[in-house]
Amino acid sequence: MHENCNITCAQNEALKLLEGILTVSAKGSGGGEGKSYEQQCDAIAEGILAKVPEIFELDVVEANFPTMYEESMNTVVKQEALRYNTLLNIMRWSLPEFRKALKGLVVMTEQLENMGKALFTNQVPDLWADKGPLSLKPLSAWILDCVERVAFLEAWTSHGTPKVYWISGFFFPQAFLTGALQNYARKYQLAIDTLGFGFQIRDDIMDPKTEILKKPDDGVFVYGLFLEGCRWDDNKHLLSDSRPKELYSELPTMHLQPAVEYKSPKTDYNCPCYKVLSRKGVLLTTGHSTNFVMWVDLPSDRPQSVWIKAGVGLFLALRT
Repeated sequence: MHENCNITCAQNEALKLLEGILTVSAKGSGGGEGKSYEQQCDAIAEGILAKVPEIFELDVVEANFPTMYEESMNTVVKQEALRYNTLLNIMRWSLPEFRKALKGLVVMTEQLENMGKALFTNQVPDLWADKGPLSLKPLSAWILDCVERVAFLEAWTSHGTPKVYWISGFFFPQAFLTGALQNYARKYQLAIDTLGFGFQIRDDIMDPKTEILKKPDDGVFVYGLFLEGCRWDDNKHLLSDSRPKELYSELPTMHLQPAVEYKSPKTDYNCPCYKVLSRKGVLLTTGHSTNFVMWVDLPSDRPQSVWIKAGVGLFLALRT
């Protein structure tokens, strides 16, 4: 086994231990000249509320991105805006309500009390997690991630469909992938169920946001994927062993190219792609997993069994 496996195991055990310590510490309160538990919670809630982005004006988004046969991404952006609005609305309601409850102005319900414990221990409240995208991040990193996701969508709604997509910023990336296939199917009058994605790793692109000046003729450019268990070798243009103490590495920009009756190259590694590191999820009524996103074919000069034993996977988000 690779030496990085020991590091990953040790980190996971340490995280579980720290989570237990934080849960116990939440039951206590400040003393002496320090701030009380209530004062600390109020300060945290105030700080978060100041960072919560504004909600999207859905009427404006609808006007700028009407439903069109030729452009399925218009539907995708509207669905994403609606999902994020649901999360932002619950945050904008719960934070002031929690602060009022701390001051005794409203009843401190069990829901608000649990929210306070989560804020105090730097964990995402269940009230928000249930409405937000799947994430393993602690609260501080989760808030920053949420702000970045909304900023990505805000840039889309303000400046038009992007030339390259930050795939990690999607609430429901499967809808985005289906939209890309649907655009291709409608452009060439093909049945969408005969299409699949081919994958081209563009390791010649260092900064996709500034270097990509136009959309591809077909398919989409995406970035924001991370590899665990191996890395991408920019010189050999193949998968390679991870460097010591480098648990995750970013995959270069990828071109998702729709193709009819696509078949995976036998020499490629058929890599699973997940939203988060847990690699587990539940099946939705739509037939999609809450975690698994898709299979990605990555060029390799080694048998697939090597990468399977190494537990190689792609992820849209890490823990930090």
